[in-house]
Amino acid sequence: MSQKKYLPLLLLCVVILSSILSSCSVRKQHSLFNAPTDIVTDTIKQVYVVNDQGLSDIYYKIKVNDQLAIRNVQNPEFGATNGNSAGVSGSANSNSNQSGSAQNVLAYAVEPDGMVNLPAVGRVEVIGLTRREAAIKIQNIYKSKLLKDPIIELTVVNLKVTLLGEFGRQGNFYLEKDNTDLIEIIGEAGGITKTADPKSLKIIRGDRSHPEIIYVNLNDINSLASKKLVLQNNDIIVIQQTKGQALSERLQSYNNIVQPLLVVINLATLIFALTR
Repeated sequence: MSQKKYLPLLLLCVVILSSILSSCSVRKQHSLFNAPTDIVTDTIKQVYVVNDQGLSDIYYKIKVNDQLAIRNVQNPEFGATNGNSAGVSGSANSNSNQSGSAQNVLAYAVEPDGMVNLPAVGRVEVIGLTRREAAIKIQNIYKSKLLKDPIIELTVVNLKVTLLGEFGRQGNFYLEKDNTDLIEIIGEAGGITKTADPKSLKIIRGDRSHPEIIYVNLNDINSLASKKLVLQNNDIIVIQQTKGQALSERLQSYNNIVQPLLVVINLATLIFALTR
């Protein structure tokens, strides 16, 4: 057999070999928010933290511009209308009607001076308080001025995390209670996909110019003990696909190019052989 007849086979071998050798870079091209420290992904045992900024407050403290949903549990209609309130759509993902997302509620904005303007009782200072502390304060004010034995429920409806990558659902998910952890949010998202690499999950937290990066190995049950998995407002959670899946997708893209090329080469070889 002449050397020319080996040309299609040799070309295909070169393509496959180059793809295999570049499998790491292939996955990197498919992933979001790559960092130099991502090299730890393949060796991480449980949880590894880069630029550790310590543990955040266990309970969230209300800040300026937060949106507070406030209602009296004994009378849900109370406070449902107010000219200074802002309508907040609580859907964590506009493409899905999922549990764990805030309901469509009227929320009251925390103003720059730390006050929130509430129906009937007016302005109340809430900045720096936890959700529970603010609820108790507002409850006592309503009790002293207007309502008999109110039970006030307060939710900060703008607290969210963002899930990207190989999850059942991607998008923004709201933190409706204190101490929501990573596993709860993954559950709300429908888990991870079959093509996800359980060792590649990372949480990007805090200052975007110098963030804390938390790598998590979901294969190891001991990872669940880490307090770093308690989620904070505006966390970005990313999980990559496996190297095998990334390579498979690359090979498929090459195959779409190589197959027509091989047809042309084989046809040319056949014509050449018949015309000799």
